[in-house]
Amino acid sequence: MSKFSRKQLDEALDLLGEIIAAADRRPQHFVVCGGSSLLALELVSRTATRDVDILASLQNCQLVQAKPLPGWLVSAAQEVQVELNLPENWFNTGPTEDTFFRFGFPEGLEGRLTTKKYGPALTISFISRYDQIFFKLYAAVDTGPGRHYTDLVELNPAEEELLAAANWTRRHDPSAGFLLLLKQVLEELGYGKLAERL
Repeated sequence: MSKFSRKQLDEALDLLGEIIAAADRRPQHFVVCGGSSLLALELVSRTATRDVDILASLQNCQLVQAKPLPGWLVSAAQEVQVELNLPENWFNTGPTEDTFFRFGFPEGLEGRLTTKKYGPALTISFISRYDQIFFKLYAAVDTGPGRHYTDLVELNPAEEELLAAANWTRRHDPSAGFLLLLKQVLEELGYGKLAERL
């Protein structure tokens, strides 16, 4: 299986929560972005995702680096993968970058999270539409045309939302090359005048 649906996403996280609880491990709380968050909150029309992208761990209301995941949790996720026939590495810290912790997340991200419990030992907080715009713009500039660009179009950002997102991405990559690509993406999205404000 290369992708899974929203129903399968809930099943996978429910099972992972059960395994964590059965092993009597410390409860886990993760902040999730990307396709699984879009799917869980029904923010776009897509009906499947490849994985659960862990952005951070949430401890005492603070975002904490989640990479690397503890070995026991990786093993638990592999159990779920085999049981439900999910893609390999379906539960991962792919988008977790040191730069997010050095240069900051979108301001107020924690207050916009939508949180869901999967049993007593697993809590997942999904990032908001507003914050998705920031990460999707960053990813679209970084990787070029593809699913990030498509998701960004479907999120239908307002001009000021996109401007805030663009300024945030520039804090993470202030290079001239990134700025050029950023302006190209904004122009392709129909926000050419916004590119002039950067």
